[in-house]
Amino acid sequence: MKRIVAAVAACWLLAACTTTSTQLAFKDAPKPPAGARIILLQPEVHLAVLTASGLQEARADWSQQGEDNLAAEMSASLKARAHQFRMIDPEGAMEGRTGQLLRLNEAVTRSIPYGYIPTKKGAFDWTLGEGAQALGSAYEADYALFVTARGTYASGGRVVAMIGFAALGVSVPLGNQYAMASLVDLKTGRIVWYNSALAGPNADMRQPDGAKLLVTAMLKDAPL
Repeated sequence: MKRIVAAVAACWLLAACTTTSTQLAFKDAPKPPAGARIILLQPEVHLAVLTASGLQEARADWSQQGEDNLAAEMSASLKARAHQFRMIDPEGAMEGRTGQLLRLNEAVTRSIPYGYIPTKKGAFDWTLGEGAQALGSAYEADYALFVTARGTYASGGRVVAMIGFAALGVSVPLGNQYAMASLVDLKTGRIVWYNSALAGPNADMRQPDGAKLLVTAMLKDAPL
């Protein structure tokens, strides 16, 4: 019984708080000048339930809740900044060169936490290329702030399985949720700031209060 309690406690302690990993293109990255025109891509969220067998089943309702809550909290947080923010729906920008750029951004930002290119010598140096200028021209913007979120939540059966396996000393993951944000200079295509936030148990993006905690953690070091 003590082993089970310890295993469960360990799972909760590991996810006790929201943790972030901020990266800048260069030290002391300058903030966009006051009045800079920044477009905020409506957050793209994909959430799923993690079943007892470990399969992921997409939940469109959870994903929509996450998108709505993150978008609302991002808008509220950025209103206090000295810039011109405009939120756009990515679905309306998925055609042509702007669509290619959005897909490229997702691939690049998902690679940042794991990617290491020897020629960069460990430096944070990522870019979307000159194609970013097309997005800037299309929306008359200087910068773009991209936000994506992914995650899984354990089903009741998964939790029962975790407790059962804990008695055997086997750890069973209960899922996790994370969000990524990147600020791109649309004149150069360079990613000047990036942050990823691993959500703690109180930062459930399906709930407004949880989304607020997640957005606060994600934007805490943003040069905005």
